[in-house]
Order: sequence, then structure tokens, then C-alpha cells
Amino acid sequence: MKRQLRNRIFGLAAGTVAFGVISACGGGGGGLSVADGGIRGTGSSVGPVSGFGSVFVNGVKFSTDGIPNQTVDSDDGIEFETDLSKGMILRIEGQWRDDGTGTADQLIYDDTLRGPVDQVVADPSGAGEFVTLTVMGQTVRVDRQTVVRGTTYATLLSGAAISDHVRVSAWRQADGSYRAGYIETIAVDATDVELEGRVSAVDTSQNRFTIGTITVEYDELSVNFGSGLTESDLETATVLEVEGSLSGTVLTASSIDRDDARRFSRNAGDDIQLTATIDASYSPSGATARPGEFRIGELTVRVTDATELDDDLEVSDLNEGLLVQVEGRFLSDTVVEAEEIELRDGNAKVEGVISSAADNAFFIGGVEVRVVPTTAFTAEDGSDVSFETLPIGTTTVEVEGVEKQQGAEVFIEALKVEVDDEPASAADRIQYELEGKLAAISPSAITVLGVTIDATSASYADNSQAEIISRFGNGEVLVLEVEYSRDGNNFTAVEIELEENDDD
Repeated sequence: MKRQLRNRIFGLAAGTVAFGVISACGGGGGGLSVADGGIRGTGSSVGPVSGFGSVFVNGVKFSTDGIPNQTVDSDDGIEFETDLSKGMILRIEGQWRDDGTGTADQLIYDDTLRGPVDQVVADPSGAGEFVTLTVMGQTVRVDRQTVVRGTTYATLLSGAAISDHVRVSAWRQADGSYRAGYIETIAVDATDVELEGRVSAVDTSQNRFTIGTITVEYDELSVNFGSGLTESDLETATVLEVEGSLSGTVLTASSIDRDDARRFSRNAGDDIQLTATIDASYSPSGATARPGEFRIGELTVRVTDATELDDDLEVSDLNEGLLVQVEGRFLSDTVVEAEEIELRDGNAKVEGVISSAADNAFFIGGVEVRVVPTTAFTAEDGSDVSFETLPIGTTTVEVEGVEKQQGAEVFIEALKVEVDDEPASAADRIQYELEGKLAAISPSAITVLGVTIDATSASYADNSQAEIISRFGNGEVLVLEVEYSRDGNNFTAVEIELEENDDD
């Protein structure tokens, strides 16, 4: 995530925490009331998988017992529930209830991209916040919330070339780039690639068109057109998905379909839960701040006076690029009225060994981390990990999440928890790093994420202590990245850096 986005949403995190799905907020239509045994929605739930033992999507534990053999509708080699991975963007048809459970009738998965990597470029600022991959000419952003398999985020940060192919599950951004929820290195297979992107140079007389740097060729007599497409539709298509065989920069298509925005299409049920990035920022449709609307893919999301905004979100925060979870009901095939909107973009982090864990919470370097159903637990080496199997006091754990406050308590609500692949050295077990909103500062101490840290001997990177104190005193919301250590029950800052806005 860009730093200006991090800084913009750091001021949003306050309010009551619910260790379950977002609470019902009334409204008419569909199944969003809590009648009929607490059913709050019937329709589609689309978002990244956060756990198994059933399938967790959008904070709901969906039972898949009613699906024969727990099969997944996919043509990408994902046949069963056991083939799914955390971070993959999944569509579930079914029902969800007020108690955080649901029943899945159908699981649907489709890769966004699958094929060779042209280039790997690490965050040019040197901060290591993201890596940019070019996959068959398409730009893919991998950040610390992305679940990485087959390689590691650290390896990607090194900029080393990738000789394997990759499988990518991602959200398409307004500028045509992709933000990955999941990326995995897979075996090279040029006969089975998948490409999505903006279409140009369509020539149906020659059976070809272009997506980025790739020329797509097809045989109109044998290619499979999906989602009701016909060859004549190619003339007006803006974004398409193609599967087939790749030779150099020519992709011979076996199938052509609409892009992944079809994940959010209306089905028999009128209700929808979705997690996605905003493509067009909120704009009011009347004289007051609400009502108004913003856009996700081809969907217009309507915000009303009854829409509940979680995490202290304001409609002015609903800007392009922000990752949000929306629950609502379809008013038409392209318009959803939002019942609730929740922040799903990380704005805080902490890294170090865990000192203690209990009751769906743990502590790293004095920072409290709370676990919710949308938390994805991963291990750098790809092994399975859960809250119950988190290493205590031995291995570095990195947390990305949302800074929240409940009364006087400040904590991180975790989005992703990743465990290193080997134990930390004795020296590293007392070293920590955090990033969060500055809550208090004096010449001798700072308070960030609820932890007061001695800053007497700390070095300030790029910014003087006096400047930070002055700007904080003038009411600015400042985000600090702090490297610090533990000495007994005390914490001492080693380096303090102010995270400035930039456009990297």
C-alpha cells in the first residue's frame, strides 16, 4: 500500500471491536435482517480466504459439508477445497448468519494471472513496503498483506528474477494494475497460461487482439467464449480474460471470458458481501455528505444515511485504492446498497517474538494484537500455522493490521500474521519494529500502539526530534516507524523514522 494511503487511514482506527462478523444493521430486502434463525444474508460472498476448517471468507465460517466432495468450480487446477490457499479470492454462493457462521452451496475460484514473470522491482524508496512484478506485461503489486507461496516476500524484495511461472489472485485497480491477495510460484507450463487486461487493436477479420504486450490469436470455430460473449463483443470489450498456450508474445486462446469483475455479479440471492479495492472514489449525490456512491469494478456501491461505517471511516475516506469490505443488497444488477462498510487495509504493523498469547490475543514488544475471523495466519516456509500453534518467545512474527482503540486500550486487529521459517537468535529475541500512529511524545519518550518507549538515546532518521514534537503539537497525525529493544520490562528506541507521504 502506498504510504500516503497508510497515513490517510491511520486516523480511522477507533471504536468497538467484535470478535466475529460485522454486526447486523437492519435495512430492508434480501436476508440482511436477523430473522429466520439469524440469517443475515443469502447470495454471494466474495473475498480472500482467511482460514479453513470449513472456509473463512469475509469473517464468516462457511460450512462446505453440503457440497459433494467439497469441489470447487474452477478451470485452473483448483478442484477441491483442499487445493485452496489463504489469500485466494473466492466466491461463495450460500447463506451467512448473524453468529458468524454460514452455509456454502458453491465455491467458485478463478486465477487472475498465470504465467511467466517478466520483471521484479522492489519498492524504490527502500522501505520494503511492496514489490512490483510484471507478469506477461501486466503490473502486479505485492505488499505485506499478500500471501506469498513457493517463494518468500524477502526473496521478492531482493529483486531476483523468477524463472518459474506464477499463479496470481488479485484485484484489478482503476489504473489497470493489479494488487495481489495471493501469489504462488508454480511449474512452467506454456500450454496453460491465463492473462487478463485491457484490450486493444481488435481485428476480428484476422482473429486477433492485443492485451498489453501480448498478441492474442484465436480460432472462432474452436475457442470457448464464456459469460455469454460472442466474437462481435470483442469489438467493444475493454477488459478480457484469456486462457491458452503462450509462445513468445503470442497467446493462442482456448477460452475468452469477461474479466474477474464477474466475481461480483448478481446471482439468485439478492445479498452480497465483498472485499475489494475502490475504483472510483466516493462522491455525494445530494446536498449533504450522504447519500452518495463509489464504484468497485462494474458495481456502483450506494451509501445511505443508514449505512454503518466501521473503524471510524468517513465517506471522505472512501477513496480510490482503499481495500474495504462491503455488505449490502442488490438494487439492480449493477447497483448495491451498502448496509455496512469496513476497512480491510492495514495501517499498522509490529514485528518480533511473541511474549504471551491467550484469549484470541497476543503481545509482541508490548503491542497487543487481537485475532478476528478475517485474520490470515501464514508461515514463511508455507507450513500450516494457527493461533494455537504460534511460537512463543522463539521465532519472529510479523503482523499487518488495523490500529484500533477500545476505551483506553490501543491494539492492532490483525489482518495477516506471518511466522518466520526459523527461530530468531538470542539477540534478535529482544529486538522489535513497529509502525503506528504517534499518540504522545516528549524529549524522553514516545507512545505508539499503546506502548511507551524510552527515546532518550534514539536516533531520528531524516527528521529532528524537535520537528516531530512541533508538528505533533500542531495537531498533525504522524505515523512513526520505530526500531526498539527490550531491557527487562522496559523498551528503548534505537531508531525513529517519520513516515512521510509519497507517491512511490
